[in-house]
Amino acid sequence: MKTREAISVFDMFKIGVGPSSSHTLGPWRAAQRFALEMDRRGLLEKARRVQVLLYGSLAKTGRGHGTDIAVMLGLAGEDPVTFDTASIDTYVATIQQRQQLRLLGRHNVPFDPATDIVFLYSETLPFHPNALTFLLEGEGMDSVAETYYSIGGGFIQQEGELPGGSAVVQLPFPIDHAGDLLHWCMKTGLSISEVVMENEHTWRPETETRDGVLNIWRVMRECIYRGCHTQGSLPGGLQVKRRASGLNHHLLKGRAYDGFEGWLEAIRAGGASFQYTLDWVSCFALAVNEENASFGRVVTAPTNGAAGVIPAVLQYYVTFCDGYKDDKIMTFLLTASEIGSIFKKGATISAAMGGCQAEIGVSSAMAAAGLTEVMGGTQRQVMMAAEIAMEHHLGLTCDPIAGLVQIPCIERNTMGAIKAITASQLALQSAPDYAKVSLDAVVKTMWDTALDMNTKYKETADGGLAVNIPLSLPEC
Repeated sequence: MKTREAISVFDMFKIGVGPSSSHTLGPWRAAQRFALEMDRRGLLEKARRVQVLLYGSLAKTGRGHGTDIAVMLGLAGEDPVTFDTASIDTYVATIQQRQQLRLLGRHNVPFDPATDIVFLYSETLPFHPNALTFLLEGEGMDSVAETYYSIGGGFIQQEGELPGGSAVVQLPFPIDHAGDLLHWCMKTGLSISEVVMENEHTWRPETETRDGVLNIWRVMRECIYRGCHTQGSLPGGLQVKRRASGLNHHLLKGRAYDGFEGWLEAIRAGGASFQYTLDWVSCFALAVNEENASFGRVVTAPTNGAAGVIPAVLQYYVTFCDGYKDDKIMTFLLTASEIGSIFKKGATISAAMGGCQAEIGVSSAMAAAGLTEVMGGTQRQVMMAAEIAMEHHLGLTCDPIAGLVQIPCIERNTMGAIKAITASQLALQSAPDYAKVSLDAVVKTMWDTALDMNTKYKETADGGLAVNIPLSLPEC
């Protein structure tokens, strides 16, 4: 069913811009790649017109997810990792005002977003619902058409191209299924995170992997902190009020602090009661996804729509479980990434293919696995935790109101985080040998469920809450 991929931790965790990995980051990367390819072929300077065709889910929820903005920035050669998110509105307004786009920042072509970005609401390409085609016309050349698919989590695949993940390599411990992972752990005696690190050595030295993973955590924690200290309403027209800042203020009860480290101490000073801890986990998750909905910088984990689950659970561990140690953070994220890659290979991490079970469900499974390993769980307990978390997300639909990553997406991240912690606790108190459901069985079940799910519940805004909630009512 699936082609073997060599997937790195940096494929599963990508630094980018919200609100959607499949509808924002993926199209951004596709546009960037198209422009670079035209330049490589010597066609960029000949270009006189560029058009972008958006199909299926990208068309139906593209405006709410900023797909139109993403393709313009990508064609202009801007990078989602470094682009100043505060300048997005000004940047796009300039293109609209001048009716001109500067390809790769150096070659101007006439460009009217209203007519040169075409939303084909009723057309879907067979390979994947998230499809976009770039058309380029120029002097003395045949017109060029290239189609790309945004297949979830910021991964893109050109039409006719085999899936590749990171550069094709021969891993010492090839893993397609949870059974493969368990086999290598049992054969070597290594933990899951140690097996992952051995595979990562194939791509780069350990010091580079370590620095990169810790940088992923840095971006996550900065996103949490920023979201917990930003007030106002989210863009998009629903006027959803940001809640993380108010909850942060309420829970701290006036305790003073300076910066992230001081903030952690102020949080810990409030104790560790169940209700207090629960409120903070929700606050952490809300913070990330409010930033995501505001075109802020986030980490796909494994997607943008589910970007708050893993940071919230890791922040919970750092804050309340004495887990603020680099080695523990490395272990958590390496373990989580491998569980995510197993779901990507055996099912999907795209809501347009599998509903929200593919995003919140997978992120919850990843977080549960990471938490279980750093809490001292065995390899089997880690996989059990991932299975439990996904089992209780099976069938979850994706029905964003107005096509925005706001309702119910933001609150769903709080639910996914709490389920991950619960799944981890259950696994740590259980004997996996007696478990009736394996991780591989739940991956297969998730994919079967995705195939059976009605298309209107797959990130189209054609079903569920998206059609049953009048937009004038405050539902969030």
